Amino acid sequence: MQRCAWPKTELDIRYHDTEWGVPVHDDRLLFEMLILEGAQAGLSWSTILKKRENYRQAFDNFDARKIARYDVRKVQSLLDDAGIVRNRLKIASTIQNAQAFLAVQKEFGSFDKHLWQFVGGKPRQGQRESLQEILPRTPESDALSKDLLQRGFKFVGSTICYAFMQAVGMVNDHTVDCFRHRQLR
Repeated sequence: MQRCAWPKTELDIRYHDTEWGVPVHDDRLLFEMLILEGAQAGLSWSTILKKRENYRQAFDNFDARKIARYDVRKVQSLLDDAGIVRNRLKIASTIQNAQAFLAVQKEFGSFDKHLWQFVGGKPRQGQRESLQEILPRTPESDALSKDLLQRGFKFVGSTICYAFMQAVGMVNDHTVDCFRHRQLR
């Protein structure tokens, strides 16, 4: 079975084969993936995947309402948690992003509804033959990043937004020889 060249570990392969590029319309999962993509900044995705279950436990299964109310004591417990990336700015951004996420939900009815407008409501279909052809950002990720930053989100630069868009299926960037490319068209 031919797949994209990037998954190397068993965890990466499982993620690639079952999640990466699958269109997501569930607000909780969209929030989770946005936070995890931001946590990945400067690290490998494999590192974040290994810590994903710890993140779910530490951050109340990505319940934005709970996260938006985190206090100094909770922040300190997160900084002491070896199961997550213990970066003060990334933890603070998660709390701020939860607040901004709730504001987007209130304004648009759902985070999903707002996000998917950046790709016209349906996944963009990449036609990449190799990983080298996949761009780190696009005009759509630039627009999404600008929008989210204006709404108060942090760790949502264009490159992070593009990785997020790939992860949640807003873009199908499986290489054309990958079995998932055909399945997700």
